[in-house]
Formats: sequence, C-alpha cells, structure tokens
Amino acid sequence: MTNAQYLSAKEAARELGVTLPTLYVYVSRGLIRSEEAGGDPRARRYRREDIDHLKLRKEARRKPEVLAESALHLGTPVLESAITLINDGALYYRGHDALELAVRATPEQVAALIWLDDLDADTSALFGGLELPAICRDIGHHLARLSAFEKFQVLLPLAAVDDLAAYDTRPSAVAATGARIVQMMAALAAGREDMSSGLAQTLQQGWIPDDPQAADLIGAALILCADHELNASSFTARCVASTNATPYAVVSAGLAALQGAKHGGHTGRVEAFLNEIDSPDQAQTVMASRLKRGEGIPGFGHPLYPDGDPRGRMLLHLAADAYPDSPATLLGAAVAGAALTLVGEHPTIDLGLVILAQALNLPPGSALTLFAIGRTIGWIGQAIEQYQIDRLIRPRARYTGRQPS
Repeated sequence: MTNAQYLSAKEAARELGVTLPTLYVYVSRGLIRSEEAGGDPRARRYRREDIDHLKLRKEARRKPEVLAESALHLGTPVLESAITLINDGALYYRGHDALELAVRATPEQVAALIWLDDLDADTSALFGGLELPAICRDIGHHLARLSAFEKFQVLLPLAAVDDLAAYDTRPSAVAATGARIVQMMAALAAGREDMSSGLAQTLQQGWIPDDPQAADLIGAALILCADHELNASSFTARCVASTNATPYAVVSAGLAALQGAKHGGHTGRVEAFLNEIDSPDQAQTVMASRLKRGEGIPGFGHPLYPDGDPRGRMLLHLAADAYPDSPATLLGAAVAGAALTLVGEHPTIDLGLVILAQALNLPPGSALTLFAIGRTIGWIGQAIEQYQIDRLIRPRARYTGRQPS
C-alpha cells in the first residue's frame, strides 16, 4: 500500500470481500477510481475512500439504518452540491483551488463564484456602497459592550424587518441580498455606519488603519473560511433555506450553529490554550501537561484532512511571511511543531485564524468574527442551491423510547 489513502488490488479486493475480477468490474463501472502506482502502468492502486464508500453501500442494502446513521457523521453524502469539493487533502470552490483563490482573488470575487458561478462577475455592481439600516444605527451605541459576533446576532434580524427584497429567492436576488448582509457584517465589525471599500479593506481600515498590507491577509482568511461543504452551520443554513425562509434567517441560523465550541466557537478554546503558554519554548511543556491531565489540544487534527488542514497551514504561512518577528507567529510555529511531535496532528483553520488575528493585533474574538463573515458567503451559496431545489429537508428519526402501552 502506497499510503493510507490508497490500496493495492489485493488489499482492495480483500477489503470488499470480492475476487480481483469483480474489483475490476467495479472499476470499469466507475465505482472505484484507480491510478498508476510508482510509475508502472501495469501496477494500479485504488482509492480507499471509494472502497469504504462501496463497503458502506453494500452494508446499507442489508441494514438501511447503518446508512442513515453514518450520513450524519462524516459519512455518506446526503445532499448534492456544486459548490465545494474536499478531495485528497485539498479544498476547491466550484473547481478552483481555494488556496490559490486566497492569494489571487478578492472575497467579493469568491462570493460571485460561489453564488453565481462567475469568478469574473462585475463585483462592483453586486457589492455597491452600503449604509447601515437606520434601526442598526439607532441602537448601535447601546451595544458597545458586545463583541462583533454578538452584534451580528442582534442586529441582522432587525435589519431584516425593512429589507423586503430579501423575500425574492431567485439566484440573482439572493446574491444581492447576500451582498448586503456580508457588507453589513463587515461594517459592524469595523465600527462603521457605511461602507464604500471592499470587505477586507473595510475591516483593515476599521481595525488596523496603519497597516495596509493587513487587508490582503484578512481577505485570504475570509476566502479560506467561505465554505466547507456540509459542516454543521452550513447544513443548518440549508435546512432553514429549505423552509423558504429569507437569507437573513439563513445567516442567523448559521451564526447560531457557528458559535458552538465544536465549530467556529472552537477558536475561543484555541485562544485560551495559547494564553497558557508564556513563551514559544514552553509550548511542548504546556501541551504535555494538558495531555497528562487528560485534556485535548485545541486547534489540531481534522478528520477530513489526515495530512493536515490546508487552510490552517496557509494562514500560518501567510502570517509568518508578513510578520516573521511577531510573537504570535513564533508561538504558532512552536505550537505546531510540538503538536506534531507529541500527538502527530497538524493545525486546523481554528489555530490559523487565531494566530493570524493575534499577529495583526486584532480585537479579542476577531478570529470568530472573520470566520463568521467569511462563512456567510458560503451560507448564502448553500441557500441559493437549496432554494433552487425547492424541497423541504425533513429526515426521520429512529424511535428508541418507550413503546405505547
């Protein structure tokens, strides 16, 4: 076996409990993908994910409940989507490498790609100038003690009241509503009452006006956060969209899911963990102590990326390249090295966001703020797809309680 992601023909046949000729039939039908092994055209290797998927299908024919249960835990796909592909440790938005987009595109261009499948769209028409709704301006000064994320949760439902155009669920109309929502979030986070610059520039000007290069890093973070297939918040967003609720309701639901400690709120756990470490040379000691106490190490290990989350890796590299002497980036490198030594895990996007935010000296909680603004782009895209499907998402539950007497 070349690595954990591939099997030899004999290994694949053994896993499936079939003969080699049957394996080759599966390949000819497109059920299993194969490729040359070691440059020898006569030697083939077979993708483990295809083998596992076929095993699950065979099991589901015998026990349908197995398929239903696995679908909710990184298992069998339950919805079709043309937005995001996670494959072989890489992330793609509509066929474009997300890491490449992070360094050569703007968040607005990626939004147009995800929403309208048009990377070259006129984003100036979609993302025109924005002035915060009057109701947001009127009560905004009462919310000074709230974080930017909490302001999103309070003010977006209020802004929805007067945005009657949000009830139009045609793709172009939802994209226009999505642009208003994302711009509103950026303005709120930056402490502005209007917005005339791009998303990344608005955040940079509001947070760190003396550091123009930060806009590129903020933009990259927004793009890498934009979508990630059917994670908990995106699935929640699709469920809400399936009821024909407005994009405001979709985003509000996504925010509710994102704040959880097992999702975007995990960035708060990463921040608390990093605060335990006084200096980079103490990273391994602190992490070893956590392991001895039976505590996990936040910000490491993603089940969809056994070889490392490319989003987290890229954010750490961008921060280190731009601010090589920053205490935050030095700490990030030390922590990443120690985690690989101690537990063999790589950084996730959560650690990358926190280190980037700290390297930029952003306000506390800004990692979650970036996550929310970026992921809102994805939620709007998921909503557009679901509106087009026009079908209510309504799974069934397997009852395990007391039977009626």
